[in-house]
Amino acid sequence: MKFDTVIIGGGLSGLLCGIRLQKAGKKCAIVSAGQSAIHFSSGSFDLLGRLPDGTAVENPLEALSGLNPDHPYSLLGKEKVCRYAEQAPLFLESCGVHVSGEASRNSWRITPTGERKPAWLTLSDFTPLESKEQKIGEKALIVNILGYLDFNTKFLADSFERQGTKCRIVSLKLEEMERLRKNPSEMRSTNIARVMDRDGVWEKAAEQIRQMLEDEDTVVLPAVFGLKDGSVPQSLGKYIGVKTVFVATMPPSVPGIRTQMNLRAEFEKAGGRFFLGDTVTDAKFTADGNVESIGTVNFGDIRLYADNFVLASGSFFSKGLIATPERIYEPVFNIDLDYAQGRDNWFDGNFWNRQNYISFGASAKDGIHASINGETIPNLYVIGSILSGSNTLYEGSGGGIAVITAMAAADAILDGTEHAEYAK
Repeated sequence: MKFDTVIIGGGLSGLLCGIRLQKAGKKCAIVSAGQSAIHFSSGSFDLLGRLPDGTAVENPLEALSGLNPDHPYSLLGKEKVCRYAEQAPLFLESCGVHVSGEASRNSWRITPTGERKPAWLTLSDFTPLESKEQKIGEKALIVNILGYLDFNTKFLADSFERQGTKCRIVSLKLEEMERLRKNPSEMRSTNIARVMDRDGVWEKAAEQIRQMLEDEDTVVLPAVFGLKDGSVPQSLGKYIGVKTVFVATMPPSVPGIRTQMNLRAEFEKAGGRFFLGDTVTDAKFTADGNVESIGTVNFGDIRLYADNFVLASGSFFSKGLIATPERIYEPVFNIDLDYAQGRDNWFDGNFWNRQNYISFGASAKDGIHASINGETIPNLYVIGSILSGSNTLYEGSGGGIAVITAMAAADAILDGTEHAEYAK
């Protein structure tokens, strides 16, 4: 089979790149092994929350100059990062992902434990805070669903009360949840969301919450509403009648899964082919060093040919990178990687310290092109979390790297340039 572009990896970066190409008239295919990291999403995309020296970032665009030279943002260049960061909200909206936020100023999101983390773009389910110190309200009613263990109401209450909010904790008891409640392992966010999606169930929950209210000005709920319909959280809030704040739960993430489904639907609606549950096995190259084709488990002897290939396979979590006791490698193309020699240098024995392996990944001198044995592969692009040079957990930069490199690679392909010299 022949395509204009084949993308390996169906997560955030792979889907956004595919949508941008497909809407521009390219014929694209995505090969995805299964679940992506977006299924564990907190509900926000982070651009840059902290510099490598620990300095908190208020304006991510102004802080770009403080990053290391090998950071994906530094390799792409400040001008391009700023341009794509400004374009990103509209691009995501065009892909069916409704967000709020701006690149020039971090907002704050509430974590599952009630702490505050800097955020760039926040899904419409959630209410971002203007500052780290902002109270969610004067009095909050924290509502859990009876039997649901992945929403820690006590942590939330303790955190909110330190900010000056008086909290009261209650539980919803819905007969529609009884079957799930009989088996604690079934009381998970996605199963609850499927029940809430049934006709009349979320309205019933909202009515019960209204009856529980006393003098609270804010209701806090787990983000387990609207697996199929992203308008449900807003509708539920209007029905309750007071400010309603949704907080991310422990994974899996209902808003994250819905985002994944919406992006895939947008890609396929534009004419793209999405091959789910397939694994790339190998690649073949032309005599001049370009990628010619890839093989997959499901297609067997039928190979996928393309003018361009995009590697969006993720890091260790998604098996985009493989670690053995002796080395780290990329399993499809065996591209050049940046990582510390000696296994003892890969990690810190203290779990809570900064871990070196998180910054390991694909070497890309221009930010988006892969190389093999030091030679750039003109038609092979690398995007998202497989890239080296950033400790995304420490910096709070994973979402931004995924979105911006996806847009950059797509535009480089559309411009037909050998290297990342694009001007959109």
